[in-house]
Amino acid sequence: MPRKIINVVGAAIIKDGMVLCARRGEGKTLAGYWEFPGGKIELHESARQALHREIEEELLCEVEIGSEVCTASYDYDFGTVVLTTFICHLLNGAPRLTEHQEIRWLNPQDMPTLDWAPADRDAVQRISIMDLRKPDFSSTKPTIS
Repeated sequence: MPRKIINVVGAAIIKDGMVLCARRGEGKTLAGYWEFPGGKIELHESARQALHREIEEELLCEVEIGSEVCTASYDYDFGTVVLTTFICHLLNGAPRLTEHQEIRWLNPQDMPTLDWAPADRDAVQRISIMDLRKPDFSSTKPTIS
């Protein structure tokens, strides 16, 4: 029988050079693991539309979705998760806990010290070596020349 494919998106939300990390709540699949907040892409949505909706629902704040970090897949017992992670910038509001048991702002290089969900680990490795204080990661809109 073919494996169930679950397309999901994750937001690496950046503020002042720090990255928002979220810990999955008890009673959920992968409880206790750290992840980038986000969720499933609905049939009528693009990856960016899904991420925008999920962040508003999960964290009650608004983000600007920036560049794509990577797409990684991982075979869990419940199906194959295909996760696309994006760099995002906080626009309005402060992230609030609705689905996660804990959130932390970490320096990128400290992110690998947490116990991340397997599908998120590729993005964690990539983001952990980025300099998120560079101008291209600031929350100002790029100028088009």
